[in-house]
Amino acid sequence: MNAARRVLVTGAASGLGAALADAFEARGDEVLRTDVTGGDLRLDITSEKDWAAALDHVTRTWGGLDVLVNNAGVAGGGRLDVATLEEWEWITDINLFGAVRGLRTFVPLLKQQRSGAIVNVASLAGLVHPAGMASYNAVKAAVVALTETAGHELAAYGVTAHVVCPSYFRTNLMSSLRGEDTALAAVMTRLVDSSPTTAEDIAAAVLEGLDRGDEVIVPDRAARDAWALKQGDRAAYDAVMRAQAAKLEKGL
Repeated sequence: MNAARRVLVTGAASGLGAALADAFEARGDEVLRTDVTGGDLRLDITSEKDWAAALDHVTRTWGGLDVLVNNAGVAGGGRLDVATLEEWEWITDINLFGAVRGLRTFVPLLKQQRSGAIVNVASLAGLVHPAGMASYNAVKAAVVALTETAGHELAAYGVTAHVVCPSYFRTNLMSSLRGEDTALAAVMTRLVDSSPTTAEDIAAAVLEGLDRGDEVIVPDRAARDAWALKQGDRAAYDAVMRAQAAKLEKGL
């Protein structure tokens, strides 16, 4: 049996974060659940002070860290002429710079101990870019790029980096949704509510992907199908995306 890992999960009070924490614990790992609203330790991922406190807690309690899971994030988006600049700044500060702050905080420790894994939760939107979601697509694509860069940069230190790109699944993420584009909000909420996939399904697939050493984890069938379409038949992919854009403009 593998030795228990020391795992920090952000956004772990509910949703996918809670499901990931549960899945790691079910394997016998020690998990520090952090969240802005609860958990074992309060961590607002936009606060460098909170990140410093998390590092201090980890080093005092465990003396090191085996897995950093940057999961916390918010839902957002909006058509290019509807979403405000403030919405762009809000989602970028949380969904991109939240992960950047996590890496800046813990990478020195991981390099010093010459081991560890980074898991950044992005989205299928980081690989496939539907209309009406420019800000969300952009920050999640940036998280994909950030993770790949981290994997290259830290390989010599024995540290791996993995990015998770799920499609819509049932979660409470929509409670964080904000923005002027109410038509998009209705579409996103409907897709989340009608998904057959649960947070627990995604969490199980993430751990399986980590076991395999996958650098890009596409954890559900809908996400894999969409990604395969873009890679295998760009014309068909573009046609699907543009049809969806037309429906959004019509309010369907």
